[in-house]
Amino acid sequence: MIYEALSCVTEDINNNLKRKLQINEDKVILSGIVNQDGSVAIQGENKMLVTLVNVEKETARTSVSNTGAGMYNTSAAAVSVNLYVLFSAYFSSNNYAQALRFLSYTVAFFQSKNTFTAQNTPALDAGISKLAFELESPGADRLNNMWATLGAKYMPSVLYKVRMLTFDDSIIKEYRPAVAGTAGEMLPAR
Repeated sequence: MIYEALSCVTEDINNNLKRKLQINEDKVILSGIVNQDGSVAIQGENKMLVTLVNVEKETARTSVSNTGAGMYNTSAAAVSVNLYVLFSAYFSSNNYAQALRFLSYTVAFFQSKNTFTAQNTPALDAGISKLAFELESPGADRLNNMWATLGAKYMPSVLYKVRMLTFDDSIIKEYRPAVAGTAGEMLPAR
């Protein structure tokens, strides 16, 4: 569900930029900044990167429901999480002014559309009722720690807190292979 949320938002920003700037290529991509080996995670330059930097639990409750006849059913409630998403301007050094422009376009986009619902974003996954984007203002220490943790050099960027995704077991889609044999067959004794 995290992928569905972030890829939908990435596509929406790209569509907005293509309309407003009259460009054909996707300038915003969903990607990590560096690979595990420390190499740059994307091919080429002059892109805005959308990177998940943290997942934070919103609530921790259990659900108790009365099943009748004096019986109660206790089950784990759905868990809601907030996402911290970094939008980084990965532009060549001689294109720094363009990096700042695309960073500004990103902030302006979220100022005009900070809430995503099925009504204003038809491509939003049916399992997501709403995404709300809030601009974060990390201090210098937190910002330094974040970039060090990412293993990258600082780039012009903006951090958003995305409220909130709710997970329950209904999103799990498991592959189960068919069972060979029939009910009447006995396994050999050991």
